[in-house]
Amino acid sequence: MTQIDFDSLTEGKPIQVDVDGKQVCVARVGEEVFAVSNICTHSHAELSDGDVKGFVIECWLHGADFDLRTGAAVTLPATEALETFQVDRSGNVLTISPKPKEK
Repeated sequence: MTQIDFDSLTEGKPIQVDVDGKQVCVARVGEEVFAVSNICTHSHAELSDGDVKGFVIECWLHGADFDLRTGAAVTLPATEALETFQVDRSGNVLTISPKPKEK
């Protein structure tokens, strides 16, 4: 689990944080914040260096797009979804943690 300040995030400018030893890309879209694996599933590139447009983040290396809400690969060359992380907000504090396993 990792905590960051909501106001430290700039819309459209993703950042990388560490969550339990995993590189996580955190992106703000309006008042919502999303967290996905920071490593593109197509090639070992950091998504926090990519561009965010709406609810989509683009990998800077080969242009693959991913939906920040679900982690789904939206365009080729990526075909595999990103891992997503839980984002909870209490006031101005965001807590990012692995999603609970589904039962």
